[in-house]
Amino acid sequence: MKKLILLWFLFLVVIVLLTGCYDKRELEQQSYVIAVGVDKAEDKKFKFTFQIANPEVGSMITGGGSKEEADEIVSVTANDLITAANTANSTVTKEITLDHSKVIVVSEELAKSGDLLRFMQSTTRTTQIRPGVQLVVSKEKAETFIKSNNPTLETRPHKYYQFMLNRAHETGIIPNSDIHRFFQITEGDADLFLAIYATAEKKKEDIKEEGKEDEFIAGQIPVDGQNPVEFMGSAVFKEGIMIDTLDGQETRLANVFDVTLNMQDLASTYDDPLAKEYDISASYVQRRDPKIDVQYHKNKPTVIHVTVPFSIEVLAIPSLINYAEDQEKQEILRKSISNNLEEKAQKLIKKTQEDYGAEPFYWSLYVRKYFLSIPEYEEADWNKKIYPDAEIHVDFQLNMIEFGKIMSDTDLDETRD
Repeated sequence: MKKLILLWFLFLVVIVLLTGCYDKRELEQQSYVIAVGVDKAEDKKFKFTFQIANPEVGSMITGGGSKEEADEIVSVTANDLITAANTANSTVTKEITLDHSKVIVVSEELAKSGDLLRFMQSTTRTTQIRPGVQLVVSKEKAETFIKSNNPTLETRPHKYYQFMLNRAHETGIIPNSDIHRFFQITEGDADLFLAIYATAEKKKEDIKEEGKEDEFIAGQIPVDGQNPVEFMGSAVFKEGIMIDTLDGQETRLANVFDVTLNMQDLASTYDDPLAKEYDISASYVQRRDPKIDVQYHKNKPTVIHVTVPFSIEVLAIPSLINYAEDQEKQEILRKSISNNLEEKAQKLIKKTQEDYGAEPFYWSLYVRKYFLSIPEYEEADWNKKIYPDAEIHVDFQLNMIEFGKIMSDTDLDETRD
């Protein structure tokens, strides 16, 4: 009897476990969308472009002799993302799935139109779109951007977007723009959202030959290559509508000031204080979050103190001035770097106060402690009353400066004697 009861119990357990597999799909039965492009269409509809990866290309399954295409690109007009995916399946043999999507690319035209939120709402209602998908704004149509993207060193499209965006995030020239953050900031109605800015169109008149390596937006970078696609800078969103762009340098500063982001180190150049015709290359290292102190005043301007601790590792001194062994020169360099960063920061802050009336640094988090309720905080109005009139002080504290493996550079006078 006990054995019979045990067998029935095991039978019921197996039945319960097996019910979880009723809707399973084999990998070979699915088409994996890596990038989704969205453009405006007629009659309040959207044109969706799906870049579908071929998982067998570049894998050990096909070997080195395969001539299959790495991806397939399909465009369809529809009201929303899910309907578009279902319609696209009329030409794609396998079931389209959005589970592995890396980026959503929207055209600048759509981003500035005010219709972006209508599309974005559909991404929150499906479990297929992950909250970590990155939002990219393209200068041209999203369909053109996706079709023009032709990387030569990485044939697998999912790996291309993964490596490209990860490296650009590490250097700070693009923001972290996942769709979860988009809704978090937009619905909070207090801060600006920064999306990745990119383009596949490069015109000669747009290229900037002068400027430091991060003072560009996509389309202005003086670089030649086979793939025309560039990622640099950010698209500024206020209340769900794109209002402007920030270059790579401004984007880096915005990332530095935002404690919700993980900023560690990035390579940059600074003016050589003792040889103005040269720049010094250095690695900016930030191991601790900046300290944000907001002193709210109801009847006078709020005071904000921002302290950014950082260190510098010098990578190259083209002027060959010996800063490493001369303490006086080293102090001049130290003050020059700190002052340079503070001037750029104040310029960006002034721009956000006067032109945008809001900030992309998420500083609204620090003023909320002064209010007992959400209605009280909303009535105070951070982005229209408090921040635009705030008195802001920025202090970049250079804690340590290093000079790499060698103390002194080659002496040109001795070399050319």
